[in-house]
Amino acid sequence: MNENISTDSLWQLLTEHQNETFYTMKKLPFTYVVKGGELFVDRRSKSITKATFGQALNKLKENPQITGPKSLNVFGAPYVWALLKAFQVV
Repeated sequence: MNENISTDSLWQLLTEHQNETFYTMKKLPFTYVVKGGELFVDRRSKSITKATFGQALNKLKENPQITGPKSLNVFGAPYVWALLKAFQVV
């Protein structure tokens, strides 16, 4: 895991890459847009908050053995994990 990334710098990356296509571990394509402190995935009706990404980063720092979205145990985990992988955080 990239220990040096902060929630704010991750959120900045996410903001810069909205509307690009990413893929979940099950190879499902998705895009997203960021509005304020929320990320809206085109495959879901609810948003994933900046705080959720912060929780995921903290869990990864506490337990580097996490190897997939289910172990993250956060809302929207398949999308959070896909984005963390895409930006080489994990």
